[in-house]
Amino acid sequence: MRIHVTFIDRVGITQEVLALLGRRSFNLDAVEMVPPNVYIDAPTLDADVLEELREAFLGVQGVQAVTVVDMLPGQRRRLQLDALLAASADPVMAVDGRGHVLLANPALIALCGREPAGEPLTALFDDPSLQATLIERGFRLPMGEVSLGGQTLLLDAMPISDAGESGSPSLAGGLLTLYLPARISKCVAALHHDHAAGFDALLGDSPPVRALKARAQRVATLDAPLLIQGETGTGKELVARACHAISPRRDAPFLALNCAAMPESLAESELFGYAPGAFTGAQRGGKLGLLELADQGTVFLDEVGEMSPYLQAKLLRFLSDGCFRRIGGDREVRVNVRVLSATHRDLEKMVSEGSFREDLFYRLNVLNLQVPPLRERGHDILLMAQHFMQQACAQIQRPPCRLAPATFPALLGNRWPGNVRQLQNVIFRAAAICENPLVDIDDLDIARTAVARQNADEVGSLGDAVEGFERNLLQQLYRSYPSSRLLATRLQTSHSAIATRLRKYGIPEKH
Repeated sequence: MRIHVTFIDRVGITQEVLALLGRRSFNLDAVEMVPPNVYIDAPTLDADVLEELREAFLGVQGVQAVTVVDMLPGQRRRLQLDALLAASADPVMAVDGRGHVLLANPALIALCGREPAGEPLTALFDDPSLQATLIERGFRLPMGEVSLGGQTLLLDAMPISDAGESGSPSLAGGLLTLYLPARISKCVAALHHDHAAGFDALLGDSPPVRALKARAQRVATLDAPLLIQGETGTGKELVARACHAISPRRDAPFLALNCAAMPESLAESELFGYAPGAFTGAQRGGKLGLLELADQGTVFLDEVGEMSPYLQAKLLRFLSDGCFRRIGGDREVRVNVRVLSATHRDLEKMVSEGSFREDLFYRLNVLNLQVPPLRERGHDILLMAQHFMQQACAQIQRPPCRLAPATFPALLGNRWPGNVRQLQNVIFRAAAICENPLVDIDDLDIARTAVARQNADEVGSLGDAVEGFERNLLQQLYRSYPSSRLLATRLQTSHSAIATRLRKYGIPEKH
């Protein structure tokens, strides 16, 4: 039986209550003093003895009440803490200031294969310096990679303070939480990509779109590499996400890398990760690449045609056996990842020219999809324009507006070299600038770039025309902005993107 004694907090009353208990031969399991309360756990206490004890307590000056309770506060807190820790799917442990484990939840015990309470951190983790580093930095470390029993995990450390008798906080230890890489990547994917599920995100009902959806739904469920081809701005990544959303891997992460957006070394570290100490400035515990973070899920390689020959060879090796080595690493890492890739370039032509590996092309092109350009999608253009108009009005928080019928011929007749992305930008500008609820033809700023004005007979393909315009533009501007950083500032884009294009077009020309 457990009882709760309430009293007025006066000098000496606690000693009197305890002395009264001491004069009786009770088998006490626990006594908790929380003035003005005392909680007693006496398993052998029966109802008759309780009445006699209640009268004795009430005879002490200041005692107000004696009641029966189902649990002591300390027992309740421990039960709640155990339930909270047991509910956590992530391994969690509390350690003292010396780095010894005080408490571990069931997930951590299962991970270790034993109850680690009382053991130092050096007995758990493969890095012998981790315990000293945590203590030295007061259990304040950025989330980083650790290894426990040969398994790679991410460690999040949080200091635990104790006010102590002086009232000033002092370090009492730390709370350590371990995460599987795939769990972190799921959270990242959920935060950054709020897309409609499956093919509902692909607007349109034209014959080319219906054919695309029908074919995509068949290939999406097949666990093999998929190559998505189409002009810039057609929505290739949207198709890739839709394929992932209805695939058997839909509950695992979907992570994307734009191969044209960064230099070779950075793209390699993003995709494959690097080992601890791989280079100056590397994170202390190394870094997991997208392939490890997306284990059991999908990796999307956008603009794969821009990948360097070195990365092509490394990717080919991974596609062959599912293994790779991190930068600076000495061990093989095996993951189960489906690779989806996309490009606006003619990879077969690049293979014939020797700029893209033939063996990699066939590895990536097991399954394929061709995303139609916007100009071939008929009245889907009007459907998408209306959708983008509603979206833009909501985004800029203006009253809803709509397109006037006079705008339809212009929208349908435009070549849309930038495809869906260009249409979305045109509609957004119109919604932002037009003050009337009806957007008319004069409010549409349909870009007439040099690419759009070129005669179709003068170029071999749209891709060639876009590249020609891009090359001419960079050559002209480079005279006034003779560095990649100045040119990037002028064109309002990233330095790495400009540097990649300058190398691609051989600008400046070397004499």
